[in-house]
Amino acid sequence: MGKYVDLTPENFKQVTGSGVSLVDFWAPWCGPCRMIAPVIEELAEEFEGKANICKVNTDEQQDLAVEYGIRSIPTIIFMKDGEIVDQMVGASSKQAFVDKINSFL
Repeated sequence: MGKYVDLTPENFKQVTGSGVSLVDFWAPWCGPCRMIAPVIEELAEEFEGKANICKVNTDEQQDLAVEYGIRSIPTIIFMKDGEIVDQMVGASSKQAFVDKINSFL
């Protein structure tokens, strides 16, 4: 069973440095973030071994949120080999995330 990766400043570049990564910047108090949380967990299972599905708790990792210019949450950034290739702000459908990940694989 796949599980998303909780990112910290210590593991961020290592995890997102190769391959395709979806990074969900979220916070526990954010309603739309809680709405998409089950979708992120499903994506982690479906893309296990194909893409990194990751989360950054912006309350706990404020430095990462600042470094990546996160102004509102949820913000989902898509990375390929350590470079940001796209981003989405706000809750979206599971299919929108799937389509975006597949476009970078």
